[in-house]
Amino acid sequence: MRDITRPEVWAPNAERVELSVNAETRPMERGDGGWWRAEPLAPGDRYGFRLDGGPVRPDPRSLHQPDGPHGESCIVDPAIFDRPRWEGVELRGKALYELHVGTFTAGGTFDDAIGQLDHLVELGVGAVEVLPVNDFAGRRGWGYDGVGQYATHDAYGGPAAFVRFIDACHARGLGVVLDVVYNHFGPEGNYLAEFGPYFTDKHETPWGPAVNLDDEGSREVRDFLLGAMHQWVSLFGIDGFRIDAVHAFQDDSDYHFLAEIADRAREWEAELGRPLFVTAESDLNQPAMVSPTSSSPDARGMDAQWADDVHHALHSFFTGERQGYYVDFGSVDVLAKALTEVFVHDGGHSTFRDKPWGAPVDRDSDLYDGHSFVAFIQNHDQVGNRAVGDRVGQSLAPGAYAAAAALYLLSPFTPLVFMGEEWNATSRFPFFSHLGPELGPHVTAGRAREFEAMGWEGTVPDPQAESTFINSKLRWEEVSQRPHQRVFDWYRTLLRLRRELPGAMDASLSATRAEIVDDDTLVLHRPGFAVAVTRAEREVDVPLTGDVLAAWDEPRRLDDGRLAIPGPGVVIVAE
Repeated sequence: MRDITRPEVWAPNAERVELSVNAETRPMERGDGGWWRAEPLAPGDRYGFRLDGGPVRPDPRSLHQPDGPHGESCIVDPAIFDRPRWEGVELRGKALYELHVGTFTAGGTFDDAIGQLDHLVELGVGAVEVLPVNDFAGRRGWGYDGVGQYATHDAYGGPAAFVRFIDACHARGLGVVLDVVYNHFGPEGNYLAEFGPYFTDKHETPWGPAVNLDDEGSREVRDFLLGAMHQWVSLFGIDGFRIDAVHAFQDDSDYHFLAEIADRAREWEAELGRPLFVTAESDLNQPAMVSPTSSSPDARGMDAQWADDVHHALHSFFTGERQGYYVDFGSVDVLAKALTEVFVHDGGHSTFRDKPWGAPVDRDSDLYDGHSFVAFIQNHDQVGNRAVGDRVGQSLAPGAYAAAAALYLLSPFTPLVFMGEEWNATSRFPFFSHLGPELGPHVTAGRAREFEAMGWEGTVPDPQAESTFINSKLRWEEVSQRPHQRVFDWYRTLLRLRRELPGAMDASLSATRAEIVDDDTLVLHRPGFAVAVTRAEREVDVPLTGDVLAAWDEPRRLDDGRLAIPGPGVVIVAE
């Protein structure tokens, strides 16, 4: 473990590197491999680096940027990391709760978020999954344009507050998963290219030159990112990662960076003596993503990956939306396939992509199982990438919303709840940012053009406007109000059933079966119970006769013992 009080920087092309500390300049000593070092500083000292007499730049491995990515770095007191050892928690199959720190509460800090953790315990989730908290430009934003990979965003409270939040989660038995972004870095406050070959022209991306994972100097770049991940698990004590958009990684090396992350995670587990949970966002629809790295040359070794096709199937079936990437979804047959085989596009033609896509999931594989796929009916992307950031519950009948929730929360997958979903929050979550005057106006104009091209005729919230951010904050008073309290009670019931029903945590895909009743109605059979849902605006008979475990609206028992569901709606029955 490195000494976090000692300034060190990799600058292989520099002839001279100086340390600027508390307004004084000191020479740094050149070491092997392009590294420059200085003597340790005191906690609270402000410092930065001058390369060949240039302007002062922040430390790429700074843990705290009190004035943001353009300002000087600050030495963090190592004492904040001294606390009792955390034994860890196994998160595969446990319900995750995705939250954005800035909009989770009115105050928008880690300390404010601690005040709502008991709500999550009452809800019944197993871990929080925090949108990126590493340093980014401005005081507000989603965090996916981060530049300080080691620093905790100051507006959220900085590193000491993040430690308090993590410890508060652990004290309640909740794990903490951190969203990290390594496919690109943000455009504002990004000074890495001045230090060394962190980027390469070997690959082009939508963000410009690619993060250097396979060109000259890539070993140091990989170690830079792996060092950040190790810091989060060892110093801060988090329990896993969600790695953003791994399909955008540009890596032609023999040892893919994702596979290296997976292998290192297993090493860190042994070092720390507790399990880690590493998930990936991938739209490649390749089972190799969640296959052990030793199983094939293409295996990436992720513990789980996001299952977008499950989301698309649920969303399109219940909302009726068929535009854009929903074009191949919407039917009950597609929903049945997604719930039992994960990938709808599993080698066949994808209309949206206009080419064959994906590969089939082996339901009997011993390399992965249902818990290897993260399912949801909404998340930050699927809400925030809509023109006005509207949530799916704002366009569904209550019974349809309850049905969609039951299908994914009682599926063989690892479920993920988006903050506020559990009471059908009214606050929206559009994209927002706080970039400077050079980039900010381009973001505003680009967002408007994007949705105009899609045929959107309404007003798109200005990402740069503070009101867009403020209006995205959850309204916690809703939880105890009608009709939100009923939705919250339903989510609590579903998550209790997931914990208590013996077959609910069964990860076997082959033990899950979907029975199509009609074009609007489906029964998901799980070991020991079944979930019957309908989107029909009428009563629907379903071929189930067992005891009712839960229902949105009370079903009617027919003379032959079968059940009739008031539609749209859902019933969960013992089998």
